[in-house]
Amino acid sequence: MCIQIVEKLLVVLRDGRTLIGYLRSIDQFANLVLHRTIERIHVGKKYGDIPRGIFVVRGENVVLLGEIDLENENNPQLEEVPIDDILEMQREEQIQKQQEEERKKKSMLERGLQPHSELHDDLF
Repeated sequence: MCIQIVEKLLVVLRDGRTLIGYLRSIDQFANLVLHRTIERIHVGKKYGDIPRGIFVVRGENVVLLGEIDLENENNPQLEEVPIDDILEMQREEQIQKQQEEERKKKSMLERGLQPHSELHDDLF
């Protein structure tokens, strides 16, 4: 894929954030400068966009980089909701995930199993 400097791109970062913006610069380390960037948050079939402006992304944080199909961009299968609503939905989703993890951990301990701990960065 040959990336042109004016392409509208979707970038997924290591921390799970999704950015959409216009590529303005890229270097040999895949560091990116995006212009008119938005951060898109998905919860179920809904999404919200947070304007971020100019965004510099360090190449090692890029998990996925793809060109947006401008012809199909305005044909979303998702419902756009206000930023405050999507942030509240995201918080609720995170709380539910934490509660589920706690239930799993408790269940494993009751069965005499040691739950796995998250991998630490110092192991790599």
